Amino acid sequence: MFGWIAALLSGALMSIQGVFNTEVTDKTGPWITNGFVQLTGFFVCLILWFIRERKTTSVSQILAVEPKYLLLGGVIGAFITFTVIAGMSALGPARAVMLIVSSQVIVAYIIEVFGIFGVEKAGFDWTKLLGTALFVAGIVIFKMKG
Repeated sequence: MFGWIAALLSGALMSIQGVFNTEVTDKTGPWITNGFVQLTGFFVCLILWFIRERKTTSVSQILAVEPKYLLLGGVIGAFITFTVIAGMSALGPARAVMLIVSSQVIVAYIIEVFGIFGVEKAGFDWTKLLGTALFVAGIVIFKMKG
C-alpha cells in the first residue's frame, strides 16, 4: 500500500513542481530556475541525511557505486527539470504531464523487458503492451477538441 501512496504522491508533486518551475522560469530563465531547484533539493537532501541517515551511511559510500554511470541521476535530473518546464510552457500542464507519463511507462517497460541497466528482465507481456496502447489512446482522446 505504501508503494501506491508514494507513487501517487510522486505524480502529484511532479505536476505541482512542473507548474511552479514553469512560472519561475517566466520570471527568470530555465537554467537559473533549474539550478535553484537542484540546489535547494541538494540542501533538503543534505538536511534529511543528517537527521535520518548519517549514523548508518557515509557520504563516501557514493564513490563505491558500480557501474559509475548510475551516478548520472543528478545530470539527468537537471534535464528532466528543463524538459518539464519546456513541455508545460508549450503544451500546458495536463497535456505535458500525460505525454511525460506515457513516455515514462513506455521507457520503463522497455527497460524491464530487455533488462537494461541491471534491472531484472520481466519478459514481454501482451497485456502490458495493450495497457500501454490504451493509455496512449487515452492521451489522443484527451487532446481531441470537444
